[in-house]
Amino acid sequence: MDGDRSRCAPLAPSGTLPRCGPVMIHFDTNFLIEATVAASSAHERFLVWAAAGETFGMSSVAWAEYLCGPLDALGEAIARQMFANPEPFLAVDAAKAAELFNHAGRRSRSLADCMIAAVALRCGARVATSNKSDFAAFHRFGLVLA
Repeated sequence: MDGDRSRCAPLAPSGTLPRCGPVMIHFDTNFLIEATVAASSAHERFLVWAAAGETFGMSSVAWAEYLCGPLDALGEAIARQMFANPEPFLAVDAAKAAELFNHAGRRSRSLADCMIAAVALRCGARVATSNKSDFAAFHRFGLVLA
């Protein structure tokens, strides 16, 4: 498996989920948008985490949302440097996202958040978001917000 495509192990023991690299903070789309704005609260949080040696990641779901824009060229360039290889959305993530969706009220607008949460859960990552209420229902499944 090409190491540039995914940080997850190519094979996982039967019954276990493929894991990502070191525990990190996964950015939600809205947090990434705000973090690219100098002096915003998200940017300030990012700087504190970076100074503390945190590592960052992003699911391919959140990345797709981000690329839908609107984007300015500088924000996109910064984001591409930070997240050159977003974490793929796997079949196990689809199953977990469906479970989250079905237990969190089946709101059609929440499916992308369920997908983002599922990838973060598989990776053991905390989620940085500016819309904490969107992810509150996933706490009982083990999701931790940064």
